[in-house]
Amino acid sequence: MSSVDLNAILGQLGRDKGIDKAILIEAIESAMLSAARKHFGHNLNLETSFNEDSGEIEVVQFKTVVDTVIDPGTEISLDEARRSYDPDAMVGDEFGKKLSTEGLGRISAQSAKQVIMQKLRDAERGVIFEEYKNSKGDLINGIVQRYDRGNLIVHLGRTEAILPKREQIQREKYRQGDRIRSMILDIDRSARGPQIILTRSHPDFLKKLFETEVPEIADKTIEIKAAAREPGERAKIAVISSDHNLDPVGACVGVKGSRVRNVVDELKGERVDIIPWTPDEPSFVARALAPAEVSRVLVDEDNHSMEVIVNDDQLSLAIGRRGQNVKLASRLTGWKLDVRSVSVAEEQAKRARQSLESIPGVDFTDAERLYQQGYRSVIEVAEAIAEDLMEIEGVSRERAEEILSAARKYASEHEFDDSPDGPLVGDLYKLGLDPVIRGQLQRAGLTTIQSIVMSDIEELLDIEGVDEEAASAVREAADRFLRNQSGDRA
Repeated sequence: MSSVDLNAILGQLGRDKGIDKAILIEAIESAMLSAARKHFGHNLNLETSFNEDSGEIEVVQFKTVVDTVIDPGTEISLDEARRSYDPDAMVGDEFGKKLSTEGLGRISAQSAKQVIMQKLRDAERGVIFEEYKNSKGDLINGIVQRYDRGNLIVHLGRTEAILPKREQIQREKYRQGDRIRSMILDIDRSARGPQIILTRSHPDFLKKLFETEVPEIADKTIEIKAAAREPGERAKIAVISSDHNLDPVGACVGVKGSRVRNVVDELKGERVDIIPWTPDEPSFVARALAPAEVSRVLVDEDNHSMEVIVNDDQLSLAIGRRGQNVKLASRLTGWKLDVRSVSVAEEQAKRARQSLESIPGVDFTDAERLYQQGYRSVIEVAEAIAEDLMEIEGVSRERAEEILSAARKYASEHEFDDSPDGPLVGDLYKLGLDPVIRGQLQRAGLTTIQSIVMSDIEELLDIEGVDEEAASAVREAADRFLRNQSGDRA
């Protein structure tokens, strides 16, 4: 190895890889030290250094001057030190001797090569990390290289990146050589393979695409307040303009839909709803459920949820195919949403009031007060405490205790079923399900058609007594009901 001028090699590597020469020198010194220890012995005190003048790596063995030599590999006697190195040598001094590298042999040279290559890879990864570490969230173009266990390897020019399976739009397929646009999601310096992680499914990728297509977003005149996606199928974004004369939705749509069409084309047909954002959260929720028209919204601050009432012919639009529309609206707004049709809401309100009026000693006025306070059944009242009922205007502690006592006595004496005539019914009976299955669903918290549509088959199978056949039948019944409601417009 001593006959090779490393200056030229290091210079070329530095230019090709963009790695500082000092890092390369450190890598080669480390590699040479590893090879020398294997050849000369691990018990020696060896050091390596690069000689810029000769372009060679020098290996030096150091020995410490001692009175009595115990380890000849690392120690030298005082007499020997004065004869061979310095007449004025003293105990404790250290002297170095340059060793010949020509005897390292093929195995040591191969070891040196392996260490050098590893060090170069580490150095190169460090350079790549420094180059991209501030690029999180940036859009980037690349060339598809190959699939690796479902992950897509993308060539970015100087390095490779990975588009994990979870970050892909599932229905998209690529071939080697295809151009692909994605967003840098993260830089993982500890990854064994490509350390640049890409995404095409993240909501921020959608935001970045709109930023490139809509100058008003790029210059901050329009802000995307929130985004939600079912990658490859449907998405919603909420926008607001700081310029009251500028329609944020119209600006994002563009002339004849040109701007949003470019985004949709990049996402291979993913449908995008653009919604005007408002700080009034019930209004925002109503807008988020577009294209459905909302009749009214009831807010439950304690549970951070909203009950959304729509006309019967709007129910399927509000829920959407497989619950997609209401799922996206919920993610976009951050509220848990329960969508009900007017007829179901009215029927449930009627049944709730009847249930409350069935409590002995509770008249129409008391029942209405309980209903307005959020109570919907005898059971709910029976499970309350006096302090809860005293929050109702005009209800004293004595009256609260009377109502509670009556509700608890009545509840213990009566059985409340889940039949269409029962006081606790949701809208599941409209699906024509077996009463036993309906009861199991309701006991699991699935009390509405919406909750069925939004549940995966796996979630239904987790319910005791629901097998695969029953789960499929339940989902099909819910989908069929929604199709019949609107002529499959969802």
